[in-house]
Amino acid sequence: MATIKIDQDYIISEISPLLFSSFIEHMGRSVYHGIYEPTHSEITKEGFRTDVLASIKELNLPLVRYPGGNFVSGYNWKDGIGTKRKPKLDLAWRQIEPNEIGLHEFMHYSKLANFDVMMAVNMGTGTPKEAGELVEYCNINSGSEYSNLRIKNGDLSPFNIKYWCLGNEMDGSWQINSLTADEYGRKAHEAAKVMRWIDPKISLIASGSSGPWQPTYPVWDRVILEHLYDDVNFLSIHRYYSLEKDFSTADYLSSHIDLEKYIDEAFSVIKYVKALKRSKHDVFLSLDEWNIWHQKPIKEEKVYNNNYEDEWTVGPRRVENTFDFEDALTFFGLIISIINNCDKVKISCLAQLVNVIAPIMTENNGRMVKQTIYYPFQLARIFSEGVAIKPIVDSETINTHYGIIKSLHCAVVKNENEYRVFILNKSPEDSELNVILNGNLGIVRKHISISGQLHAKNTFDYPNQILPIDEPINDEKKITLKGQSINVLVLKESK
Repeated sequence: MATIKIDQDYIISEISPLLFSSFIEHMGRSVYHGIYEPTHSEITKEGFRTDVLASIKELNLPLVRYPGGNFVSGYNWKDGIGTKRKPKLDLAWRQIEPNEIGLHEFMHYSKLANFDVMMAVNMGTGTPKEAGELVEYCNINSGSEYSNLRIKNGDLSPFNIKYWCLGNEMDGSWQINSLTADEYGRKAHEAAKVMRWIDPKISLIASGSSGPWQPTYPVWDRVILEHLYDDVNFLSIHRYYSLEKDFSTADYLSSHIDLEKYIDEAFSVIKYVKALKRSKHDVFLSLDEWNIWHQKPIKEEKVYNNNYEDEWTVGPRRVENTFDFEDALTFFGLIISIINNCDKVKISCLAQLVNVIAPIMTENNGRMVKQTIYYPFQLARIFSEGVAIKPIVDSETINTHYGIIKSLHCAVVKNENEYRVFILNKSPEDSELNVILNGNLGIVRKHISISGQLHAKNTFDYPNQILPIDEPINDEKKITLKGQSINVLVLKESK
């Protein structure tokens, strides 16, 4: 019998409403043949696919990062406004950017899909002056050169974008005009000054090291924050996970342990620089790229597609991984760890949203499918509003690459008098569970689970292989967790 003990006084933090956001980049088929396909049979008047739009709206996303990603380091936002647009080479992904979808079109899409936009500015080929001009174009009401140009281009009201990324992964050699930490820190500091002079209300995200595997990590984060600490509100971090060839299923499902270590390290750098500067200002983490990403061929039973086909075309295929249920289980473990670190992470963006390592996949001019990772992400969006509580878990243990750990991975969210319990059962065996809530047995009002064969996938021909189900409540005080399953419980205290 496994037990989860919940004490309402063991508060981690209020959960940010931005904690489960997403990301759309001009990469592969994310925009062209993804959200936008004017030749499809079911579209809005602007050419956006209505099936994709409906699936995005079902996620009720608070925020979407745009337009990149690596793409932004070579992108001139002025190419995507006005009537005289020209196709350009996108050097980041070796494809053609037709500039049919630009700033206005995406802002209109955000209104259709009911999310706010996190805008990224070009810190590669771009300048602080150009970053300021973009803020002016988006956020100033009228009366200046760029606000008047926005009005001329069809939007009388400002876009009022609050969240702004100061570039993307600028320590990466793959980045157009990559920079040293000192170079980036100075450039981003000057951009931040200009952007905030134009609109003091905006929140800024510094481009942290592109990953703990980078030789620049974590010194990059320390150095740039020494330049930028009082300029920014967030430090960006990125992390992807894959089933390594020497990993067992238990190893893969425990990838969340590495994510937790990375979050702790990155936040420790923030705390160090805050102390160094004797600052009263708080900076938090923006995990604005995270997902499962199979970047090389793995076990045979998995579908792998990381190809870069059809170079220098519009909307070629790029990193279109097919996710199976094993991926969804690992993905849910990452969600639980993000909730448990909500005192440090205030924004996280699932990368990406459509076609590119995405929960939503489309056929060109054809069907759409929700991949296995769509549903645990949707559960996170539905049930993660409130205050995170630290649970105490007692379960059987399993042997993993990370050591001997508990088979149940758990997060708890309190929303008014209701408790939402997120549980990943990594064991292949079913587990009987009691939940002790504030000293008494909790009353289970709802149990949603996702289970299935480890390598089952949702495909265009078989879209419903992996779906959430409402489990019957046979005993309000004791439930059964299926082996290797995703679970969300809704509980109330017993009287």
